[in-house]
This record gives sequence, C-alpha cells and structure tokens, in this order.
Amino acid sequence: MKLKDRIRGYLPVVIDLETSGFNDKTDALLEICAIILGMDESGSFFPKTTLHYHIEPFKGANIEPSAIEFNGIDIDNPFRLAVSEKKALTEIFNHINEDLKIEDCTRSILVGHNAFFDLGFVRAATIRSGLKSPFHQFSTIDTVSLSALYCGETVLAKAISRIGIEWDNNEAHSALYDTTKTSELFCKIFNSKKIEI
Repeated sequence: MKLKDRIRGYLPVVIDLETSGFNDKTDALLEICAIILGMDESGSFFPKTTLHYHIEPFKGANIEPSAIEFNGIDIDNPFRLAVSEKKALTEIFNHINEDLKIEDCTRSILVGHNAFFDLGFVRAATIRSGLKSPFHQFSTIDTVSLSALYCGETVLAKAISRIGIEWDNNEAHSALYDTTKTSELFCKIFNSKKIEI
C-alpha cells in the first residue's frame, strides 16, 4: 500500500499551536509545530518530518492574559527566536508541498486534537500572509473523535496514557510536545486498523 491510497489521496500532517486566545481572527498565533507523516513498507504511519517555530504576534493582535498564563509563553523573550507567521508557514508549506509530490498525494489534511481550532488559526494566518495553503479547506482528522472511538477518552493526556504512550504533564502545552504526542496517538490508532486496498 502507498500512502496516497490510505486516506483518499491525502497526506496527513499533524499540527498543534499555542495562541494568545481562542479567536483566530483577532488573537495571535505564538507557536506552531507540524509533523508530516510517512508510511513504511508494511503500511504503517510514522512521524517523518518535524517543523517547529515560535511566532511573532501579528501587528494589532489581541493578547489575552489568561491564555499567556496558561501556556507560559513570554512573548518578549528574545531567546524564543520568534519568526513571522509568513516565514514559518512558508517553510512548513514548502515541506508539505515537496512531500505531496513525492507521495503523489492530491492535498494535505490537518490532523489535530480539536483540529477545527488549529485549522482556523492556520487559515487565518495563511490569509494574513498572502499564502496558498496545501491543507484541505475544511476537512480534518480529529484525534478527539479517533481516541473516543478507540479507547473511550477525549482528553489528550488521558487518551495517551490509556493506550500506553508516555505522557509528561510538565512538558504539555508546548506545541512541539503536544504535536509529537498527537502524532504518536494518530499512528497508534491508524496502524492498529489497517485496511486492505
């Protein structure tokens, strides 16, 4: 089986974000991680490429103090080495587009835990940056639903723990850590439910 045959020609890309609030039109995207998935010779998904960026708030962005307190991001810390939304998304999209060609896939599909939230912020940042997104505009694969079906949990930490993947609460709410764990969750579920083409 080829990767393009597994999900209707879609290339799955796991995304997680940290933001300055819940409104994708007004609140800042502060951190993004994307993990492009590959498929091995046995037809099993695996994390292939990890892309991680700290993001500068766009001009005029709303910064909710409660969101900053929750995610612990110090926006003004120079050691964040933050880049613009456009730079981060351009590099992520370029990598995805390369894999779309390699895998002969038609589009990428965003995989996320509460994926609609991540897709909304990615879409808003894409529009602000004047870029063309490789992601399907509205279809996603939500690991909330997958884990509810697979193990009866919807909270990421609980689902991860229930299926035997290590979870560290001290590392949680970092886009890099949460994307890594979400990709492990996705791969565990999908690899246990292989289909014959």
